Amino acid sequence: MTAAPVSAAAPTDEPKVNWTVLLLGFAGMVIGQFMAILDIQIVASSLPQIQAGVGASADEISWIQTAYLIPEVVMIPLSGYLSRLWGTQKVFLASCTGFLLMSIAVGLSQSVEQMIFFRAIQGFVGGAMIPTVFAVAFTAFPPKQRITASVIMGLIVTLAPTVGPTLGGHLTEQLSWRWLFFINVPPGLLVLFLVGRYANFDKGDPSLSKGFDWFGLGLMAVFLMSLQFVLEEGAKNDWFADDHILLLSVVVLLTGPAFIWRVLTYWNPIVELRAFKNRNFLVGVVMTFTVGFALFGGTFLLPLFLGRVREYSAAEVGTTMVVSGLAMFATGPFAGRLARAVDPRVLMFGGFMLCAWGMWDAHAVTSEWGFWEFAGVQALRGVGVMLAMIASQQVTMSTLPPHMVKNASGLVNLFRNVGGAVGLATLNTSLTTNTALHMSELTQNISVTNAGMQNLLAGMQERFAGSADPAGAAMQAVHGMLMRQATTLAFGDAFAMLAIGCAIAAFITLFARPVKPQAGAPPVDAH
Repeated sequence: MTAAPVSAAAPTDEPKVNWTVLLLGFAGMVIGQFMAILDIQIVASSLPQIQAGVGASADEISWIQTAYLIPEVVMIPLSGYLSRLWGTQKVFLASCTGFLLMSIAVGLSQSVEQMIFFRAIQGFVGGAMIPTVFAVAFTAFPPKQRITASVIMGLIVTLAPTVGPTLGGHLTEQLSWRWLFFINVPPGLLVLFLVGRYANFDKGDPSLSKGFDWFGLGLMAVFLMSLQFVLEEGAKNDWFADDHILLLSVVVLLTGPAFIWRVLTYWNPIVELRAFKNRNFLVGVVMTFTVGFALFGGTFLLPLFLGRVREYSAAEVGTTMVVSGLAMFATGPFAGRLARAVDPRVLMFGGFMLCAWGMWDAHAVTSEWGFWEFAGVQALRGVGVMLAMIASQQVTMSTLPPHMVKNASGLVNLFRNVGGAVGLATLNTSLTTNTALHMSELTQNISVTNAGMQNLLAGMQERFAGSADPAGAAMQAVHGMLMRQATTLAFGDAFAMLAIGCAIAAFITLFARPVKPQAGAPPVDAH
């Protein structure tokens, strides 16, 4: 497969595209991207089973997710450089092969240490499959079809983390937790075939290997991995009260500026920041960060509420969460048509406002909310996130010159992941802090001498009359009721925080310039 050259005699003509080759190659890359994003969350609902299977402690088992995410953030921006060096096809094939081998290794692991080690390598090598798809969508597709490609990517990015916990729960229940990783093999082999046969979209530039910036790579790796660790583990460890979090925060403050300085001064940087001079790219990156915050934040809050307050099973949580996925699927084609007819800035504004509306409705959540109460919230959020994501991709990437697209796609995906990490850290901290605050307010406002409280305690003592300590059991039950109410109020605060963040993002979209896409695209042909 080779790419036919564009005729210099007719630069304004839209190049001919072999759609069979393009779509089959792109389909293989999209499946790989789905696997890589899905694997972030697929273990979420099965951690207890994995913990029992490998004999891990509660602290160790959380690293099954963290070990995947920390190395992944290094590969995502690095993938742009590697794609320019070796070509998109070679990078994707190497990434998918490594991902499959590590999936099998994780599934065969006999100890938590083995799992964490192989999971870290899996996250690192698999990270390249995420941003390279974005680059192909904006370089291989003609301008008129890029919105369709954006819709497909938007569905993948939003649905994969949404269905991950549900799919993982059912796989574990029907087979075993090891199939959370073995399940990657059949689609992975299909990806290798499709990408290897049809995805020869570009050629690498071997001259980029001269003067490879190893020092810059080291600074970037230390900076991003330390940042991800602080965001992932900070809320669990009371932030700066923990010596490791404090130390790594200092490392972030030192290596972050050093990395930026290195990128701006070295003649062959591994990540180019020149795209930030483009105002639309800058605004789009802020939007992408917010999409990550809203997408991963909403996906995190709702299952946590349903499990912690309503005590739903994994299957019940999955059934409730399906509304969001259905809303995104239904919105995708509609959003694609809108993106062709309406200014993307209008779509971004409307999408973020819909998301804010849904999240704000949820700030009035009560301990009795279930499927139907959350259906409207999820529908608004699903539609809003999809509209905002597709529009932000157009605003972010469409005004960049083609030679910047590969690096820019890595930066965009990095900011979405970091936005999600910041969102989870912020929401976790908010839940912990506000639960304690509301619990304090409730206990202060309800005195034990209050007549209503005395009647409640008396009724509880009668219910627990057969226990060894009816009075103690009654007090414990009342404490549980108050804690449930405090937790519910804290979730309401977290939903309100998401709503405010989305509303602020909606108004930031007004700073973007009208989109004027770069004309032309490299054709794809086969021989």
